[in-house]
Amino acid sequence: MTTSDQGVRTARASAARSGTRADRRAALLDRLCRLFLAEGFAHFTLDDLARQLHCSKSTLYTLAGSKEQLAVRVVGHFFKTATAEIESAVAAETDVRERMRRYLQAAAEHLRPASRQFIDDMAANPATRASYEANARAAAERVRDYIAEGVRDGAFREVHAAFVAELVSSTIGAIQRGEIAERTGLSDAEAFEELSAFLLGGLCEPGAKNPRIAPPEARHTGAPDA
Repeated sequence: MTTSDQGVRTARASAARSGTRADRRAALLDRLCRLFLAEGFAHFTLDDLARQLHCSKSTLYTLAGSKEQLAVRVVGHFFKTATAEIESAVAAETDVRERMRRYLQAAAEHLRPASRQFIDDMAANPATRASYEANARAAAERVRDYIAEGVRDGAFREVHAAFVAELVSSTIGAIQRGEIAERTGLSDAEAFEELSAFLLGGLCEPGAKNPRIAPPEARHTGAPDA
């Protein structure tokens, strides 16, 4: 074997090890995300998390240098993954009404596993709250773009897109702060579904064929409490 061949094999082995480490970190992030969504995160110590995940604290330190940083990374991972999957879910849809419906429906589905404790912990922590608020602003901006496109193309009646987007933003903010759940008993996911139904019902021209919107009892069947 030549020195060149040995160098190639060494490089390949190193790349494989790096890929394996990256895969393990990604899998650990996913497990942490599921745990946080189900139980929140403020009450956990790093020792608690290591026991729950059957790993060492040093393994957790490969993700972040402190519990605070770990919470920020996991919450960021949740929103980054959700955003990518939501955008993928609507990418092929050409009808703006259906695209907006699917967007809000997908947002609801991704929030469905989030327990009230997870939402409360995010709101109580300034760093994670910033992630949630940024995500809410991005969602409101996306809906604003859909409304403007629908008005321009004649799919929606004439409305002030920026004004409606402000209403959407305020509603999303109330959802994220837990106010909607407290006042209505709806989970965050159910609130997104109701927002979708309300928007599409109000924006479509009278007599226009609306996208499929399930009745409330069908939308809420089997939805877990958050």
